[in-house]
Amino acid sequence: MATSSNPILVAGKTGQLARCLSREARARGLALEALGRPTLDVSDPASVARAVAAHAPRAIVNAAAYTAVDKAEAEPALAMAVNRDGPAALAAAAAQLGVPFIHVSTDYVFDGRKQAPYREDDAPSPLGTYGRSKLAGEAAVRTAYPAALVLRTSWVYSPFGQNFVTTMLRLAETRDTVRVVDDQHGAPTAAPDLAGAILDLVERLVAEGAGDGGTGGIYHIANAGEATWHSFAAGIFAGWAQRGHRVPRLEPIATAQYPTAARRPQNSRLDCSKIARALGLRLPPWQASLGRCLDELASACVEAQP
Repeated sequence: MATSSNPILVAGKTGQLARCLSREARARGLALEALGRPTLDVSDPASVARAVAAHAPRAIVNAAAYTAVDKAEAEPALAMAVNRDGPAALAAAAAQLGVPFIHVSTDYVFDGRKQAPYREDDAPSPLGTYGRSKLAGEAAVRTAYPAALVLRTSWVYSPFGQNFVTTMLRLAETRDTVRVVDDQHGAPTAAPDLAGAILDLVERLVAEGAGDGGTGGIYHIANAGEATWHSFAAGIFAGWAQRGHRVPRLEPIATAQYPTAARRPQNSRLDCSKIARALGLRLPPWQASLGRCLDELASACVEAQP
């Protein structure tokens, strides 16, 4: 039986959410093991079984995913292996141990045609391979372990790795003008906020007992407020300029002016009232969290100077 000395096992190690989970766990003094390939390869069920057996975790969080939205159109089998079969194997392992399991999913399970924010009971209708693989992963997790929690989130960014914020700042160094889509709507979600909420849930589920199924199900969680990609970029550049950095001119464009291999939902807004009501979790406004991310990135720039 897992005890408080047993670690939280995170599938994924180098991704932005996994890195934020590791950092937040250290700040809280929680034992956490974040594992990636080859130690834990979610596309290989035998690898999953070995990692779970070796660590006997008190909870499992799946922060690993195939997230290359456009590339997935050419690699559907790999996307399914990582986003459907891997979560299923992790959920089955958690069910066998009787420990909490949290799986992270996406707004891309919806087609974006709804005018209002999406609720958990709205019918999914993904537009591309990535969204279909993530929706299949949700179903596989719920089948393998009905007590599991599936958290759908949107537009995740952090100070780590490649994401919209770090991409915009990279472009700011080399371009005089940046053109960004202004007709897709969503909520930018800070990975540090999401990581904190996940660890709050883990500690609650461990305390309550994972197997009762009372809190299992699908929940939406994103930072408060909404934006278009263009207004998100405007917030990034305004904050970067306030911190003394050069920024380019920003131009709005339509989705049709930026063709991609995979279609994107025009409405990615998620109604997060269920998780607030049922579990008391509310993430702060995206603008405040963006400011904290920019502070960290600005500090890193200063530290990197010779």
